[in-house]
Amino acid sequence: MAGKVRHLVNRSGRYHARVVVPQHLRGFFSNKWELRTPLGGDYRQALKLLPGAVANHQREIADAERMYAQQTGRNIAPDPRYILTPQQIAHSHYTQRLAFDDELRNDRRYANVGIDDDLVSRLRNAVAGRADDAELSELVGYQVERFRAAGNLAAEIGSDEWRVIARALCSAELEALGRVAERDEGDFTGTPSAPIIRDAQPPQDTPEPVSIKRLWSDYVAMRKQAGSMKDGGKRLTTVIENLRKFLKHDDAAKITRKDVIAWRDDLLKSKSATTVSTVYLSTVRSLLQWAFENERLSENVAATVKQSKQKRVVTREKGYTDTEAVKVLKASRSYEPNEDAWGRVREKPQLVAAKRWVPIICAFTGARVTEITQLRKEDVRQEGDVWVIRITPEAGTVKAGGYRDVPLHPQIVKEGFPAFVEASGNGPLFHNGTDPAKYLQKAVRISNQLSEWLRAEKLTPDDLAQPNHAWRHRLKTQCRELGISDRVADAIQGHAGKTAGDNYGDVTLATKVNAINQLPAYDLT
Repeated sequence: MAGKVRHLVNRSGRYHARVVVPQHLRGFFSNKWELRTPLGGDYRQALKLLPGAVANHQREIADAERMYAQQTGRNIAPDPRYILTPQQIAHSHYTQRLAFDDELRNDRRYANVGIDDDLVSRLRNAVAGRADDAELSELVGYQVERFRAAGNLAAEIGSDEWRVIARALCSAELEALGRVAERDEGDFTGTPSAPIIRDAQPPQDTPEPVSIKRLWSDYVAMRKQAGSMKDGGKRLTTVIENLRKFLKHDDAAKITRKDVIAWRDDLLKSKSATTVSTVYLSTVRSLLQWAFENERLSENVAATVKQSKQKRVVTREKGYTDTEAVKVLKASRSYEPNEDAWGRVREKPQLVAAKRWVPIICAFTGARVTEITQLRKEDVRQEGDVWVIRITPEAGTVKAGGYRDVPLHPQIVKEGFPAFVEASGNGPLFHNGTDPAKYLQKAVRISNQLSEWLRAEKLTPDDLAQPNHAWRHRLKTQCRELGISDRVADAIQGHAGKTAGDNYGDVTLATKVNAINQLPAYDLT
């Protein structure tokens, strides 16, 4: 299968010549990372115009390279940046020569002066190998250096490689003169007969290296700007590092679909199908899709690589039962930290407070555990006779993105939560973070410690599929039993609406108060 033609791109049915600007030279091009020239909508015509357009861009980059070298005192890299075969160089010169002939014929000052027969004879001798280096330099030396400046060759003058290229250019010039003569007679249908021109294959596209590590860094920065991935991608960076280690390189442009499949199969040796699907493949698929949409990669090779997940066998309710809920809340209400041999409490007071208050707040709000462990003193307020907490991304994170106000159930107030808040210092209630940038990290840590305590005390049933979401499932079930609409329950819990209609209108604080006050109190005596 033929590869893609180098430097040719199709955007919305129109073809363009495209040359990537090296990163260290982008300042010379108004920080553009690529140069483009439109070539029209016809593929064959675009192929004819492509060599000339690419050569112009390559010369621009070569000029910028020289200016860069002068400014920095660094030597220009001797290796050619856009290497072409002699056949491709000849084909490029031939098409450029005819394009220039078209320009001349469109100029009213153009006059036909005929073909120089002596030049034709000299070119034929050169093609036949009967010209020395001086003769070749005189005939096509300028063209050779023009291609050298564009980064298409690095052959030393007088070398065998240089002679091959020079003879190829002589053949292209001879063919071009033949077309010019035919055009002078009104025949514009001629095609090259020399095999070196006729059979030349367009350069195949060799993707520019794209660092996986740099791609991930840019992707995370984009997600953070959009208000998500506030941990800086730390949790998922291990996925990217695992992929790089498996590939044994850092070039995203080299990744193939077979590579992703092989990586998936390797992961399955040590990880569950669910983890491979929802964490590893999902992360890489999203990264490569973003790179494709932002023209950093030509395709998303992971787009169709999937992994079937083992269907979870459900043997019980998703949320806490009445008995389980009361057991957790009683343990939370009566919790006292252990003392060491000297009578000192080693447990941080914030964690002690979290064990006391987070379970009951989750029980009556259906909030995510981390949304509660990130609460600050300023997020709790009283409106009339109702106490309200504000769950806001300013305190750490909110999955839905925006803040929401949730009224507290009377039992929470009766248990003394407002008094606890009043006695607390400013800032976070359940962790000791002082830097807002690290609030989320601190809140997640407390959430994890809270989960560990519940498991250690055997307060979390072993067959409960999602212990951290058990309160959320339970509240939604209670609301349905009480006839409270899912729209109101969603507004309390921070669930996104399922339809566009759900986003119309507001669920007021009064509506939430009415719903939460219908929830029965727990008997904790």
